[in-house]
Amino acid sequence: MNDKVITLQESLQQFYGSTQFFKLPLIQTQFTDGIHYLAQKAGCFWLITDASVIAKSLMGKSHFITIDFKRLSTAERQQKGCEAIITYGDGNDTILETHRYNVTDFPMDELRLYFVGNTLMLPSEY
Repeated sequence: MNDKVITLQESLQQFYGSTQFFKLPLIQTQFTDGIHYLAQKAGCFWLITDASVIAKSLMGKSHFITIDFKRLSTAERQQKGCEAIITYGDGNDTILETHRYNVTDFPMDELRLYFVGNTLMLPSEY
């Protein structure tokens, strides 16, 4: 793990609650200060958009959605044929959907987000 990723992980731990919300106007969702920081520092606005679109589509199945990004190991990549997966769940170990990503530039190996009340957030902001 490189220094940039370690610094990013440490910085994300400082976010509790949110004083400001940012909107994704095309899909009418919002995200928190911590997510905004993550998107800027990791250059992952694609992840924020994808997670928001898919989680919003799952709100009929659960009002609380967990979003788990995982970069696969070399062996898992060969087995599953992709570099990373994002799993959407209900917070009670029920997987609602899984999406595969053939290529990703996201710097972290793992990340968990929550989508509640039409808002994407870090777990510490819940």
